[in-house]
Amino acid sequence: MKKVFKILGILVLVLLVVILGAITYVTKALPDIPVQTDLKVEITPERVARGEYLANSVCVCMDCHSTRDWSRFSGPLMPGTLGKGGERFDHSMEFPGEFYSRNITPFALNDWSDGEVYRAITSGVSKDGHPFFPVMPYPNYARMDTEDILSIIAYLRSLPPQETTAPASTADFPVSVIMHTMPKPAAPEKRPDPSDAVAYGRYMVNAAGCVVCHTKHEKGEPVGPDGAGGFEFAFPNGAIVRSPNITAHDDGIGAWDKAAFIARFKQYADSTYVPHAVDMAAAEFQTVMPWTMYGHMTEQDLGTVYDYLRTLPPAAGRVEKWSEPGS
Repeated sequence: MKKVFKILGILVLVLLVVILGAITYVTKALPDIPVQTDLKVEITPERVARGEYLANSVCVCMDCHSTRDWSRFSGPLMPGTLGKGGERFDHSMEFPGEFYSRNITPFALNDWSDGEVYRAITSGVSKDGHPFFPVMPYPNYARMDTEDILSIIAYLRSLPPQETTAPASTADFPVSVIMHTMPKPAAPEKRPDPSDAVAYGRYMVNAAGCVVCHTKHEKGEPVGPDGAGGFEFAFPNGAIVRSPNITAHDDGIGAWDKAAFIARFKQYADSTYVPHAVDMAAAEFQTVMPWTMYGHMTEQDLGTVYDYLRTLPPAAGRVEKWSEPGS
């Protein structure tokens, strides 16, 4: 019997050595995404303008990399915080760790090469080689046209420097290990001609992350029909808001025409619109949807988004949008 226990002990020890070796390899060798050392972004007015549009109204980079005012509906950006980072995503919001958005103004990116910024946006890898937690949907950005990513980089280089430094992010085990396997090399696709409304709409939907946020997820993986809604966003006070169904079913946007869809967004771009106050302590309805940012997409782009969403397989099911704390 002692011999059996000795053999079992050796096997357990070997297993532990193998596991530790695998963890060490993954955390030290991965992600293995090279930097394009020869990438140099020419900053032109056209690129800066395109990048500003993408970063603020489509990809909404500034959504997470600025400070949002959660005392007002939809959490509009607070003036003077553009690109400063520091937004926290933690256990109170059901994240597996404590993550902070980075400063993406020239103050923080001044010593980053264009290739390093490109890798960060499209592969989720920092300058020093560590992986980002995919709060930022870099798998989506990896498929964007290279020129669009270069335009975003040109825009970031043009921002007024914000002299702030966010705390380091920390991930819980085993997510801290799994994160190292997530980054993949960019796989850019050519941006379609807007005349092909469905193809162009698909491109814009990917860039805006619409389907990602409007599909139910469990443990970070999609489990529901694309666009059927149900993705849960937890607020620090315990309330939960869920994304609605955006498929062509009547439970989604099936009864909407294109004009109504565009108008739903554009109402938030009206210069007279001021987001109303929301009392989170009283569990008043709030949303993470940055309406005041998406509302500045062009009507043509919003129209192609509608055209593409209409091609998603209709999925029945109305989503319970709001759960108060403790419910």
